[in-house]
Amino acid sequence: MGKLNLTMLRYMTTEDFRVLTSVEMGMKNHELVPGPLVASIANLKHGGCHKHLRELCKQKLLSYERGKRYDGYRLTNTGYDYLALKTLCSQGLVYSVGNQIGVGKESDVYIAANEVGRDLVLKISRLGRVSFRKLKEKRDYHKHRNKASWLYLSRLAAVKEFAFMKALHERGFPVPEPVGFNRHCILMELVDGHPL
Repeated sequence: MGKLNLTMLRYMTTEDFRVLTSVEMGMKNHELVPGPLVASIANLKHGGCHKHLRELCKQKLLSYERGKRYDGYRLTNTGYDYLALKTLCSQGLVYSVGNQIGVGKESDVYIAANEVGRDLVLKISRLGRVSFRKLKEKRDYHKHRNKASWLYLSRLAAVKEFAFMKALHERGFPVPEPVGFNRHCILMELVDGHPL
């Protein structure tokens, strides 16, 4: 089992996160987000934005791709992880992330902790893996949209799962207590148990 690589998270600047968020916002309407559009959304000068884009691509938080009509940037899974974890950290819900404790066809599961040291579980939805490609046919996450990115579908799956988990917990069902969520990450209490 691996570990979530968060080494660059502490060194990232506010501008880096503005650029990542701008690419995320641009991906709502574009498969590849052009550099000038990223600079416009991030409200940075094009030259300064280009430097951040290059650095984020080097760290594999973004990918630069050449399309049929234009070139642009796309958010990677790691970049999406960084955005979600930064938000969870700024909300005071997560202080540290530890080892991976599980992996499945839909998600990766990690140990996490908050500031007071309470052990939590961080579940990161990873829809679109090779073994789980028929999701768009089998589930109704994207309603009747023709195209939806795997990041967007992962987010919808996490939102739905958190809502169900919260409803079940409030009605006294034996499910982990949901603590919070952001984008495609769900934070819940750690329940001690034995693997079956």
